[in-house]
Amino acid sequence: MENGTKKLNNVSSLAVEQPLPKSKLWKIMMVASIAAGVQFGWALQLSLLTPYVQLLGIPHKFASFIWLCGPISGMIVQPVVGYYSDNCTSRFGRRRPFIAAGAALVTIAVFLIGFAADLGRASGDPLGKGSKPRAIAVFVVGFWILDVANNMLQGPCRALLADLSGGKAGRMRTANAFFSFFMAVGNVLGYAAGSYSRLYKIFPFSKTPACDIYCANLKSCFFIAVFLLLSLTTLALTVVRENELPEKDEQEIDEKAAAGGKSKVPFFGEIFGALKDLPRPMWILLLVTCLNWIAWFPFFLYDTDWMAKEVYGGKVGDGRLYDLGVHAGALGLLLNSVVLGFVSLSVEFLGKKIGGVKRLWGILNFVLAVCMGLTVLVTKMAEKSRQYDAHGTLMAPTSGVKIGALTLFAVLGIPLAVTFSVPFALASIFSSNAGSGQGLSLGVLNLAIVVPQMLVSIVGGPWDDLFGGGNLPGFIVGAVAAAASGILALTMLPSPPADAKPATTMGGFH
Repeated sequence: MENGTKKLNNVSSLAVEQPLPKSKLWKIMMVASIAAGVQFGWALQLSLLTPYVQLLGIPHKFASFIWLCGPISGMIVQPVVGYYSDNCTSRFGRRRPFIAAGAALVTIAVFLIGFAADLGRASGDPLGKGSKPRAIAVFVVGFWILDVANNMLQGPCRALLADLSGGKAGRMRTANAFFSFFMAVGNVLGYAAGSYSRLYKIFPFSKTPACDIYCANLKSCFFIAVFLLLSLTTLALTVVRENELPEKDEQEIDEKAAAGGKSKVPFFGEIFGALKDLPRPMWILLLVTCLNWIAWFPFFLYDTDWMAKEVYGGKVGDGRLYDLGVHAGALGLLLNSVVLGFVSLSVEFLGKKIGGVKRLWGILNFVLAVCMGLTVLVTKMAEKSRQYDAHGTLMAPTSGVKIGALTLFAVLGIPLAVTFSVPFALASIFSSNAGSGQGLSLGVLNLAIVVPQMLVSIVGGPWDDLFGGGNLPGFIVGAVAAAASGILALTMLPSPPADAKPATTMGGFH
């Protein structure tokens, strides 16, 4: 009996010391591909929904409050889902049930958003311009559900990628780079669909008395988004199983199941405990990430609105210039996503050439700051070059102004590729070194993303309105935050251990 115990202890010791098993790269790519379906719908939100809610009758200064749905749901849902997916004992796996539930909720949300105008009209909303309170209510409910569903999908997907990486830092960075790449693919498809003004003809029933061509195009885009997401999710969850997870993690789950499925402390106690016990590198990562997203979110929120108003000189619901500007903004986001896709596959290579991914992140935050500052220059160029036809009607901006604005969109794809991959990879690496659960650790990181989003959503509209109702004041704040994020990344953020061990990092690619 004593010999058997010693043997068992030796086996356990070897299990801990030996490298954890890695899944085949194609399986990691399959799971990462779900990001394309998620991001397709997110791209539609970013490019079309801010103009859409204003067409429903919500003023610009209040439109940003609609976007509180995302950060609030992210602040609650991702940590909750991450925590319970770490401890899930379902026979279908830890992460897969949450991913499947998220995909189902997306379908419901898209139906509510797409048919908000029709349901509002059926409930008594008037046709034509003006506020449509019932449609707005349906839209907000659908938007909340959509953001909850997206958070249910993304957190477990990234955690599953970390699980399948077998604890290897290089493979974790590669997995997150693929996730970022497929986000770019989803963006390209979403922005391409959003920029095509006749997509509604594929679904003729989408155009109704309450839903004009713009609304019908949005509805048609969401139909395609649901089909893409459900197809990719079903394929990934069918092909990739979770029976390759490290034995140590499975043993921890079994022990919790044997104890009645209850953790030692309630969920929120676990969250506060995780925050209290965070190592210094994670705290610095949270700070850098927080400033980074204060920089990004004003652009995400108002990019197409900036193109339509400041660059094209259009007004919401008045004339064709605003619509042309929105479609031009969607084209800019399409270019942004193409650059994002190419750079995502090069993050690991660029990090090695520059001296580490954290240095790469810091440098590109300065690129982000410069680009946000240049929106002021492009806006001033557009204002100085305004042209009118013989009837006194304002014309579209000159080619030089258009090229300048589209170039900014494209260049921003470079720092965005790092934002979508490096922080998550660093969180996975730091949490693995500290022995934390991947789902909970990524949920904690998500707090550093959603808190600045909430801040921008609350103060962004009134802040811009204070300076005349434009989008530039928020962009300037973003430029300052990006510069601060870059300074902290270069001076305070520690390099992950694998950056100092090239052999280990290279091993992640085999």
